[in-house]
Amino acid sequence: MAIIKAGAEPLADLAAFLQPFAKLLHRVENRRAFERYATGLLADVPRKTMAGMGRAVRGTNKQRLHEFLSRTHWDAWEMDRLRMGHMLKHASAGAGVLVIDDTGLPKKGQHSVGVARQYSGTLGRVDNCQVVVTCHYVDQVFDWPVMARVYLPEAWAEDRARRDKAKVPEAIGFLTKGEIALTLIDEARAAGVKPSAAVFDAGYGDQPALLDGLETRALPYGAAVSCALRFRLAEAIQADPGDPPPPPRRTKGRPSKKTGLETRVPALETQAILAALPAEAWQDIAWREGAKGALVKQFARVRVHRTGQRGKHLESVGWLIGERPLPGHGGELKYYFAWGLDEVSLEELVKLVHLRWVIERFYQDAKGELGLDNYEGRSWHGLHRHIAMVMLAHSYLTLRQSYGPNVLEPSRGAPHRGFPPQGPGKPGRPQARGTRRAVPPSHHALRQRSRRTKVT
Repeated sequence: MAIIKAGAEPLADLAAFLQPFAKLLHRVENRRAFERYATGLLADVPRKTMAGMGRAVRGTNKQRLHEFLSRTHWDAWEMDRLRMGHMLKHASAGAGVLVIDDTGLPKKGQHSVGVARQYSGTLGRVDNCQVVVTCHYVDQVFDWPVMARVYLPEAWAEDRARRDKAKVPEAIGFLTKGEIALTLIDEARAAGVKPSAAVFDAGYGDQPALLDGLETRALPYGAAVSCALRFRLAEAIQADPGDPPPPPRRTKGRPSKKTGLETRVPALETQAILAALPAEAWQDIAWREGAKGALVKQFARVRVHRTGQRGKHLESVGWLIGERPLPGHGGELKYYFAWGLDEVSLEELVKLVHLRWVIERFYQDAKGELGLDNYEGRSWHGLHRHIAMVMLAHSYLTLRQSYGPNVLEPSRGAPHRGFPPQGPGKPGRPQARGTRRAVPPSHHALRQRSRRTKVT
């Protein structure tokens, strides 16, 4: 994404973009601080701390920006909901996917909310950091951040003194990262986002509560999974004859126990299932263009059932997908499980599960250009407000990239009459730029396809 650098003077189109959100702030000086903070995140400042932005941005200072985040009354999540509605109106081609991931914010000390020695995928190791779970919207044309929430480790959730110092709300208890992800998805859907699927890596794909929650919500998903996760082959389940009839009883002892499906059909590790597939099951698939050409590997899939605790059989059935390097190339094997996407081709599934690169790019932009990891406060509200402002700034850049400068009328925030149309009779939608992303077909398209084709 091309990052617009704010100068000493206000950006006119930024002020127009911010106007619908300013209604959350009831005082003129707070609205001014709101605009100055957003401008500071876009300014050419090496570190977007409040001190750095206060020095670089005209008409404000560190103290005013600190008060805006820490003492002004406004709800970060309400800001997110307003922004989601705005982006759905101006930056949505429909049938989008929600990508779930988390990012680490390195920290020193022990008092910043949620900080602990914990694994950070960003750092690639266990270190002292905060972890923020995020949700990102992606469709064929657009992508933008949805919501985020700090992961509160269990030791933090149970420490009353630390909670009070960091001003963690009483209602906030311990949630796993998967449970936080479900909360973000629920908030997005309540705000009007209608995802066709959710996508996430193995850190989330190995959390049964998340998968169960998505299936309960009837939301299809594509999840990376670990090599040791266990499944049962759907073919073996269908072929299972059940328990044979018991033999005639000849004694007065206890009757023999039924063996049960869990005993008759073994649960196999992911890697073992895919290693047993014949060579002809694998095919070369390119899922997108990279910096050095098409990204191509070999993929295969097989129908499987998930297993529960202690190998319990689950009715949950989907595609187990394997990924391996082309012959003669190096690289690791990867595994995915797709649920609720039975009629989707293997090529489409491969493109779906690889959509996570979009959220990685967001993290790069948000940290490298917008100061996501530069917040120096310690409180729950302060950090979430900073994250909400970073996401707001990123959404502004998304619209500017699609529509150019002066994207909104300053008075009402209505679409500018200069928006390029997407097609005949569809004013107000931008044209796709570059290669369109592959996302799952809509539910209507899936129903239509299921009448015409048979899954192989």
